[in-house]
Amino acid sequence: MLNKKSGMPELPPEVELIKKHIWKVVSVILIILIAFTSIHTVGPEEEGVVLTFGKYSRTLQPGLNFTAPLGVDKVYKIPVQRQLKQEFGFRTVSAGQRSTYSKSPYVTESVMLTGDLNMADVEWVVQYRIVDSYKYLFRVRDAEKTLRDMSEAVVRKAVGDRTVNEVLTVGRQEVASSVEVMLQKMCDDYENGIRIDQVVLQDVNPPDQVKPSFNAVNQAQQERETLINQAESEYNRVIPRARGEAQETIQLAEAYALNRVNIARGEAERFSALFEEYSKAPEVTRKRIYLETMETVLPKIGNKIIVDEKGNNVLPLLNLQQATGGTQQ
Repeated sequence: MLNKKSGMPELPPEVELIKKHIWKVVSVILIILIAFTSIHTVGPEEEGVVLTFGKYSRTLQPGLNFTAPLGVDKVYKIPVQRQLKQEFGFRTVSAGQRSTYSKSPYVTESVMLTGDLNMADVEWVVQYRIVDSYKYLFRVRDAEKTLRDMSEAVVRKAVGDRTVNEVLTVGRQEVASSVEVMLQKMCDDYENGIRIDQVVLQDVNPPDQVKPSFNAVNQAQQERETLINQAESEYNRVIPRARGEAQETIQLAEAYALNRVNIARGEAERFSALFEEYSKAPEVTRKRIYLETMETVLPKIGNKIIVDEKGNNVLPLLNLQQATGGTQQ
């Protein structure tokens, strides 16, 4: 059928109905699209950076936010309140009570040369936060990759300044601390909006190819240290005892010498005093000395016979008879 006014064929009623409601459908789709592209929910740990036609416009805070629709404004959500990490030499496949890791594809990240020209397999983790979302997005292109490259360069420098024994044993914490300081300085210089929280040396080992030889050398060094410690322990046990005994002997000798000197001085002073008295009254002093001497000697003599000067025959005075089983008096 032709349309009387236009002379054009008339459309079927179904097509006319679709044509009549097509604008309603387009309007609904347009409204949904506008709502979908203009309403943004920023999480509590995030900030939303808004670009208007590719240029920075503003920063959205956590919550429900509205922007210009249909691609006029583009929003990048940056996790500024969340601690992030980068792993080197391995990757966490699944985290939990029994975490699993993958290492083989990432060996080139962790194998490096030490200062004494040895090889070390150093696995480490960099924990960081994004503190400035604007700098993070616009000061450095691909801040994540840049941070990874900086971390690898700084760790290789720190390990290259130390011997393999320092890196594997006592110097691990020093290496981690120096890497953290240098990496933060580079982030400040690059103005990438990142703050380094911690650098952890996860595991440090010799490469698998030389691990048996290294373990043998390490065991020999440990045995050497054990023997040195045992020798020092024996030294600390024997030498102080010998020194104590020597000091004791010296003190005993000094005491003996002091005693003998004091006795000699006393005898000398006694003799001097006696001689002085003798000089004043020789006869009296001589007799007193004689009597004192007899008083000391006579009690020690068993039989005593005392005669005068004129007694020539002392035989009658002797008691030659002895009682049976008795002693001579």
